[in-house]
Amino acid sequence: MELLKVYTQVLLSKKLKHIGSFLTLFLLVMFMSCGHNSSNKPQEKAPTPPAKPKQEIVKKKTVTPTPKKEKLLVNDVINDKNVRRFFSAYGRKNPETKLLLKTRLGNIHITLFKETPLHRASFIYLIKNGYYNKTCFHRIVKDFIIQGGWSDTEIVQKYRNQLNNYRIPPEFRKGIIHKRGALSATRRWVDNPQKLSNPFEFFIMQTSVDCSHLNFEHTVFGQVTSGFEVIDKIADVTLDGHSEWPEVDVDIEFEILK
Repeated sequence: MELLKVYTQVLLSKKLKHIGSFLTLFLLVMFMSCGHNSSNKPQEKAPTPPAKPKQEIVKKKTVTPTPKKEKLLVNDVINDKNVRRFFSAYGRKNPETKLLLKTRLGNIHITLFKETPLHRASFIYLIKNGYYNKTCFHRIVKDFIIQGGWSDTEIVQKYRNQLNNYRIPPEFRKGIIHKRGALSATRRWVDNPQKLSNPFEFFIMQTSVDCSHLNFEHTVFGQVTSGFEVIDKIADVTLDGHSEWPEVDVDIEFEILK
């Protein structure tokens, strides 16, 4: 009987040791498992910088509609509908008013009027695009006007087509009249009730006689300041006998001074 009790106690102590070892092992595994999971969580939840959306918004704001305006100026897309907007923008970037007109008979100095901004900007635009330097004085009416801006060469017509043959709204101003040395725009008299100017051709007044009938019919946009004797020389050339065209061309070359 005593022997049986001792045997039972031995078995019980061994079970407790196994249970204790098992519990120790279980707790160790759980601890390691928790430690492993906690080390992974910060990596999984690592936040991305929230700055990217803000940067994208800033980029979108900096891309403004200005490229469209630049495109208009670069591609020379001019028509009767946008001519005001085009030359208002062009005139702000190209404010020159002083010109030198060179011919084989001498030079003429001209000042363009700021009071006629569309005509001034258009004239500067055509000079900078090289249009007038391919033309000549093609109509001479002695004791009245000398008219230029045309040529019978094919390249001049191509230039006009490339520049879309736009027209300019009139810019009549009180006090700016047709007098000797006035630089004025030509226009069609038929089917043109708005009195839109032809930007490609111009005339310079030679006469000192009153020509008030031209005021508020043609836009005066500049004035000769020196070289009046050259105007008289051009007006005095021999014509071809069939028209008002000079027998020997008087070619035009413009230089922008300032």
